[in-house]
Amino acid sequence: MRGIVLGVVAAIVLATTYFCTYTVKQWDQVLILQFGEFKRVVNAWDEETSDAGLKFKMPWENVVTLDRRNLELDFDPVEILDKNQNPLFVDAFVRYRITDAVQYYKSAKTKQRLRRNFKPVIESSLRDVLGKVDTITIVSGRRAELMSDIQNLANKTAKDKGYGIQVLDVRIKKADYPAQVARSVSDRMIADRDKEAALLREKGKEAQRRIENNAIRQARVIVANAREQAERTKGEGDGERNATYAKAYNLDPEFFAFYRSMEAYKKGLSKGTTYVMSPDSDFLSYLDNQKGGSRR
Repeated sequence: MRGIVLGVVAAIVLATTYFCTYTVKQWDQVLILQFGEFKRVVNAWDEETSDAGLKFKMPWENVVTLDRRNLELDFDPVEILDKNQNPLFVDAFVRYRITDAVQYYKSAKTKQRLRRNFKPVIESSLRDVLGKVDTITIVSGRRAELMSDIQNLANKTAKDKGYGIQVLDVRIKKADYPAQVARSVSDRMIADRDKEAALLREKGKEAQRRIENNAIRQARVIVANAREQAERTKGEGDGERNATYAKAYNLDPEFFAFYRSMEAYKKGLSKGTTYVMSPDSDFLSYLDNQKGGSRR
């Protein structure tokens, strides 16, 4: 009899433990339902301190476990049109967290249902933001700014429709052209780059001509200044030479005349030179007069 009583007591304890206790992990938040009505949230996301651990409940209360961590939703590629009406397939994903367990459970209950419900929101946000810019900006331009705009739109819709989530980030994994337009877009991009390259080359040639003209002008100025300096130096040299000659002439006029005649002979009577002149010419006076001096 005693064994039966102990068995009944043990069964009651086990039943009580099973139906009246539950465990909350640090990374979970728990929604307690009573006959389908929301009673309370344990370890909610916005609580400053963790309320994890072993908890007690009434046997007729149900426990719904939700995640407190950052989660991810991956969507199928969506076709959009940029501002130039070029089609583009965009593959994006969303990082989010559950900030209102009650609203989340009312609107979605599961991640699969949230993905299905939230897909039109993300597609609409992608089209609204990316449809205002060209493809180059989407692919390689101000990507971070565009993603921030999409995130803000998605968060506004999630709040207005009571999804109970906060979108933390939106990222584009891949953005590709459809096959039928990829070639034409590539050709247009090549043409744009060729046009830009031609413009840069023309600017380079213009800069080259400007530099060359400046160099020629500066060279002319340098040569003119050098010639002026040379003429000035030559004039000074000629003046000094003439002064030296005059001084020498004053010291010994006869010797000076002889020296000048010898210089004239050296330059004028070179090999192969023929002169026709009178025998009594002063030019030959030192050749037929051994004592020197002119005939006059």
